[in-house]
Amino acid sequence: MSHHHHVHDHDHHQPDHQHGTTEMTFEEKIIKLLEHWIKHNDDHAKTYRGWADQAKENHLEEIAAIIEEAAEMNLAVNEKFEQAKAMIQSR
Repeated sequence: MSHHHHVHDHDHHQPDHQHGTTEMTFEEKIIKLLEHWIKHNDDHAKTYRGWADQAKENHLEEIAAIIEEAAEMNLAVNEKFEQAKAMIQSR
């Protein structure tokens, strides 16, 4: 069985964004990082759901349910990231 990994159009590291020549504050950096993680998890959840649908079409309902659960777990993590982002922004 071979392993195929999807190609990312982004990296797994902290984005290196700057506004002009001014370095971002830590709070700005962590907000950008949280936003990056949220998008990353949303992208994975969408991919997982697509594979869950394909598993259902191939009569693998139990497998589909597990994959769907993994998608939900990604979205639950995003709720934590959104909570952290809101806390920083309300300071």
